[in-house]
Amino acid sequence: MARKTGSSGEKTAADLRAAATQLFARHGYAAVSMRQIAAVVGVQAGALYLYIADKQALLFDLLDAHMTSLAAAWADESAAAAPDPAAQLEQFVRFHLHWHLARADAVFISYMELRNLTPENFAKIEARRRDYEDVLDGILRAGVATGVFSLPETRLGVFGIIALLNGVNTWFRAGGRLSLDEVSAVYLEMVRAAVGQSPAAQALPDL
Repeated sequence: MARKTGSSGEKTAADLRAAATQLFARHGYAAVSMRQIAAVVGVQAGALYLYIADKQALLFDLLDAHMTSLAAAWADESAAAAPDPAAQLEQFVRFHLHWHLARADAVFISYMELRNLTPENFAKIEARRRDYEDVLDGILRAGVATGVFSLPETRLGVFGIIALLNGVNTWFRAGGRLSLDEVSAVYLEMVRAAVGQSPAAQALPDL
């Protein structure tokens, strides 16, 4: 197999995933060929098949790895569980924004390229996404049950909150007028309002 000087199999595999993520996010899965990916990695196109069966398997691998990383990061974050639903909601919102904004390309393809998965692969990724959504649903259900939140349908609340938070990826840029912490504080207040929680007794950043 043709390799970059000094590269190892693990490095080539990592380069393959990084190149595919960048190209899929920039041009779209359908428009990118394995030959283009190989050119970025610096190997012959045929060498890629030592690491992945085909382009579909590569897309699935990227999305599955994304969900695995997200689940592991949340497990670490929630190891020190917040004491009540209101605090848990804040923990989730801040985690979701910080984690996803650090992985803009991976987040983009994890949503925009789902349609290009085979039905079997789509079902697997959707199941993993539901597991993550269930975390927020559990927080909302606990809040409703204890009277902290006023929300007629928690699952719709989950979809609305995650869509709201994911939207930050489309416009946020580090070094802008507001820092990520300031943006997180504003979005947290919007989420609190959406679930019927009384506004937190804290000052918002000057806008």
